[in-house]
Amino acid sequence: MSRRTARPRRSAAPPAPRITAASPCPCGLPSSYAECCGRFHAGAPAPTCEALMRSRYCAFVVRDTGYLLRTWHPDHRPAVLDLDPEQRWEGLEILETTQGTAFHTTGTVTFRARFTAGGQADALYEKSRFVRYEGAWVYETAVFAG
Repeated sequence: MSRRTARPRRSAAPPAPRITAASPCPCGLPSSYAECCGRFHAGAPAPTCEALMRSRYCAFVVRDTGYLLRTWHPDHRPAVLDLDPEQRWEGLEILETTQGTAFHTTGTVTFRARFTAGGQADALYEKSRFVRYEGAWVYETAVFAG
């Protein structure tokens, strides 16, 4: 009988925050998750590109890769989306929106999203471009990132 050598265990990533229907919406608007971004995750169409941006941020928080892929323009979306299990999204700040309403076919949202990864705090600063595709808002590309 051989004896196994004990290997040090990697510390497990902290669990994703538990978001329930009654939880405050992670996007920062003063509504519950169910009344705000949760309804988009459940299938309601986002009425503006800002609403889509907020719901996509929430999808990163709750790790809803299916929603992220469905709301990504098919010409630009990856085949698979692997989220870093150690990354924790901690806040969204919308800095500017252009167009992106029911009267437009394109729009942009400039935002800052705070996160921690590997114990280090950081932020994603991006201007995202959104377009209407088959009648619905979808994320197309980042116009710039910093």
